[in-house]
Amino acid sequence: MHHLIPEIGLGIIFAAVLAHVARLVRQPLLLGYIAGGILLGPNIGFGFIESEESIEIISEMGLVMLLFIIGLEIRLPELAGLGPRLFLLGVIQFAGCIGIGLAAFHFMGLGGDGPFDLLYLAIAGSLSSTLIVVKLLYDKLEIETAAGKLTIGILILQDLWAILFMGLQPSLANPEALIIAKSIGGAVLLVAVAALLSRFVLKYIFQVASRNPELVLVTAMAWCFGVCALAYQSGLSIEMGSLIAGVTIAAYPYANDVITKLAGIRDFFVTLFFVALGMKVPVPELATVAWALAFIAVVFLSRLLTIAPVAWLSGLGLRNGLVTALNLSQVSEFSLVIFALGMGYAHISSEVQAFVLTAMLLASLISTYAIRYNDTLARFISRLTALAGVRESSRSSEADPAEGAGHGHGRDIVVLGYYRIGRAFIDKLESYCPALINRTMVVDFNPEFRKRLEDHGFQWEYGDLANPDSLTHIGIQDARLILVTVSDVFLKGTTTRRLLSRLREINPLARHVLVADEPADYQLLKDLGAAHVLIPGQIAGTELFHWVAHQLEVPEIGQRDEAAHRQPAGI
Repeated sequence: MHHLIPEIGLGIIFAAVLAHVARLVRQPLLLGYIAGGILLGPNIGFGFIESEESIEIISEMGLVMLLFIIGLEIRLPELAGLGPRLFLLGVIQFAGCIGIGLAAFHFMGLGGDGPFDLLYLAIAGSLSSTLIVVKLLYDKLEIETAAGKLTIGILILQDLWAILFMGLQPSLANPEALIIAKSIGGAVLLVAVAALLSRFVLKYIFQVASRNPELVLVTAMAWCFGVCALAYQSGLSIEMGSLIAGVTIAAYPYANDVITKLAGIRDFFVTLFFVALGMKVPVPELATVAWALAFIAVVFLSRLLTIAPVAWLSGLGLRNGLVTALNLSQVSEFSLVIFALGMGYAHISSEVQAFVLTAMLLASLISTYAIRYNDTLARFISRLTALAGVRESSRSSEADPAEGAGHGHGRDIVVLGYYRIGRAFIDKLESYCPALINRTMVVDFNPEFRKRLEDHGFQWEYGDLANPDSLTHIGIQDARLILVTVSDVFLKGTTTRRLLSRLREINPLARHVLVADEPADYQLLKDLGAAHVLIPGQIAGTELFHWVAHQLEVPEIGQRDEAAHRQPAGI
């Protein structure tokens, strides 16, 4: 046991070095953690840590904390607010991927000596990586897009399915109705007891502890291990207990504060968990890598088959479905948790666990690029489906002219993009110039806002700004004002300069307004024919300057106001 501390130290050092390498080559940091474990371990690396006991202790410590933190991120009220279409999409994705996985893996002859190898492989193939997806979407500023919201919603539902499966794991070897009911009943009872304690006891303890950050952290950790102890006494796994502990805290207002306080210790234990996984990676064989690639192909195909068609049929949009499927085309770290528990229950063979770990590593590498170029790949697939006559949305206004009757074409104010600036403009127009509502058309690829806009009298049309052909049939040829309210940061597959050139071809008589990210783009867009160019950063900076100047009673502020309005920044 005395060797554990230096071994943990080695794990952190190797993880940090390899994480820096991963950052330099723009890969997820957790791949660096796993690579550090590979170099430390006895199979491929230098063998600095050979003790199986040390590896298991490190892994179990990390596993408990990882599940606690995953639980903290699962907000049950958010699940209820996802809506029926997204819930249906999440159900079909999980069930469909399991069905496709079982058939495909059986056909390929995958599986080892474990009694539930195929089932576990199908479960692994149906879950995606929350850590990788959220990190990459956050970096790309796509969390708040339509496809980003679909992706996050499905990830939340996947975590719920994984929790339910973990509740069934202890009874898989003896699937009698009474045993299964006892297992599920124990989990439900533990959730109920933990929720009641959290609601009527822990809530007030945290309110008192909130005055001391250190006490908040200690209280949260005590709650985690207390529920783990209750789970162990109830015949459930301590991992299940840690997950329930996180979920019950996540349901209440102080959850964000707990997550913030736990951020450092979370990263520490997550690092240890993935380092321990890396230590277990066996020497790769060509056949293992080949089967892992085949596994990844099944994961990729199953995502496309279960997400894109359902999104299209439910009116969420084909592109949104394709981008969501691409975002989710990897193997979840939650799958490794389930496999680790499955090994403890003797449900699966060690060969299958090693195989899935190899597949996860390769899928993480591939999906990094799939997410990075999700828009380009989605457009390529959309062009292929267009050859078969599949349009962007089965419920688009073009598909059903009867919908939105009374709006019609011919509106002379066109707002391209219903994001931050577009929404703010529409809100102001609705509040101060309601007479202009029946003259305004909003063009966007997210059908989520269609009903709200049409109920308020606006015309909504589906349009892909990167595909000018989709803009030629929606009635912008006669518009007087065309307002492009998104900048290059949010445009996918085009730039404001190319878009302006195409818009001037479609409607050369309109006055075109653009949004630029940098002041250097101002003159370029003006030279291309823009009537007005907005630079949000300069507008916000100018507003902030005026507020500070007035607070400090800076003299001659009026002259500066007048000079500021003469600056070529669209403000």
